[in-house]
Amino acid sequence: MSTENEGTAVPPAPSAPPPAPVDAPAASAYQGHPVPGAAPDPAPSAPPQAPAQNADQGYGSGPQGPMGETGWGPHGAHGGQDPTASPSAPDASWPPPPPPSTPSYGDGGAGHGSGGWGSPSPQPAPKSGGGRGRMLAAVLVAALVAGGAGGGLGYTLAKENDSNGSTTVSASTSGGNVKRDPGTVAAVAAKALPSTVTIEAESSSGEGGTGTGFVFDKQGHIVTNNHVVAEAVDGGKVTATFPNGKKYDAEVVGHAQGYDVAVIKLNSAPSDLNPLPLGNSDEVAVGDSTIAIGAPFGLSNTVTTGIISAKNRPVASSDGSGSQASYMSALQTDASINPGNSGGPLLDAQGNVIGINSAIQSTSNGGFGTGQAGSIGLGFAIPINQAKYVAQELIKTGKPVYAKIGASVSLEDATGGAKITEQGAGGSEPVDPGGPADKAGLQPGDVITKLDDRVIDSGPTLIGEIWTHKPGDEVTITYERDGKERTTELTLGSRVGDS
Repeated sequence: MSTENEGTAVPPAPSAPPPAPVDAPAASAYQGHPVPGAAPDPAPSAPPQAPAQNADQGYGSGPQGPMGETGWGPHGAHGGQDPTASPSAPDASWPPPPPPSTPSYGDGGAGHGSGGWGSPSPQPAPKSGGGRGRMLAAVLVAALVAGGAGGGLGYTLAKENDSNGSTTVSASTSGGNVKRDPGTVAAVAAKALPSTVTIEAESSSGEGGTGTGFVFDKQGHIVTNNHVVAEAVDGGKVTATFPNGKKYDAEVVGHAQGYDVAVIKLNSAPSDLNPLPLGNSDEVAVGDSTIAIGAPFGLSNTVTTGIISAKNRPVASSDGSGSQASYMSALQTDASINPGNSGGPLLDAQGNVIGINSAIQSTSNGGFGTGQAGSIGLGFAIPINQAKYVAQELIKTGKPVYAKIGASVSLEDATGGAKITEQGAGGSEPVDPGGPADKAGLQPGDVITKLDDRVIDSGPTLIGEIWTHKPGDEVTITYERDGKERTTELTLGSRVGDS
């Protein structure tokens, strides 16, 4: 199931897909965004494992993408697998492919597709003069009519008995200055909105979508989801628009498909940028208030509220196009997240960023006549502690760095843990000679059931958990061999880049 990190029991793994490597091409624990192939939506403590959709969708894209929806696991990266691969051997592609049931993003940053645990949230469909545009117009017109009718209630009409029979309108004197106390949703939103942008990404062929991002530093770096800007990576175009209407061209500084995190930089960035303060996602608790900001279905600067529904939710996501998948241990929230929310900030009650909205769990029913999935109260966000590390690496080198154990694990969900395969990706060794797993004494056939105190119920769950750590971290691995439980200490290795 695709979901965000949560502190509850880890839900079952996604539907049994072909095995995939836990580390780099050979084997590695995969991601924390972004978890491959589905958009994250808040899910129950032990929901069925199915892909999530990305919260944002590109024009003519798939499931909800990085903003709240993700595939099997937040808005996510793309996943696919080699049909010629042996069912018992991990796929040679990297990152590992998402489970078969993982829905695709389908949105240039959100992902379209049917729902499923952790499917990427879809992005808004492409603008056109068609049905969606007319529907939006109808909705907005209805709102204006209602507002006009209600506006008259704020005035007192007095008819003057003069010779001309004219009517004089006098303004009412009720009311006064409205003051909102610090800490209220309105106060937090007023402070955070100026540092949140709506991102439009377009490929060289004109395809693209809409997502969200937020100011990371005063140099003009904006953090968002990889799936939001993926279309523009090779010769495409990216723009960022602030709530005040100012629009800037931008370039992709770096992107991490496995984590589903990307950084863009504004061209000619203004000098008055105010980076959003970053919180500590390790300290959030189930029940804490949350505030999400994004551009659902293209409606920029939308604010929604909810709570942290769960933590450490294993989520895998993909856009369904056969591209690489994403994995995350997500924060689950019931704040409304829809296509276009991907890449936007998930804030706590004090206005600190605690996550990046990336995927949602959703039904297949669309919104605004687009056929895209929408929020059902199950959204997933990449924990900010992980996203911060990834963003800093991307700014420094332009490439992501992944922690790994140096072993290939199966993606099947019937093993009761993460089983080290008998054969590695592309015929390589299942346990890298001299790698972290080898030094820790792990062997093919071992079933990993815990990483430190986190229960591991599948390969994707292990990947997402490993990616919440940094290379060089020491972890305790609990595993089963020949029916006996054992433990070993392991120092995580590293892999640079997505390929």
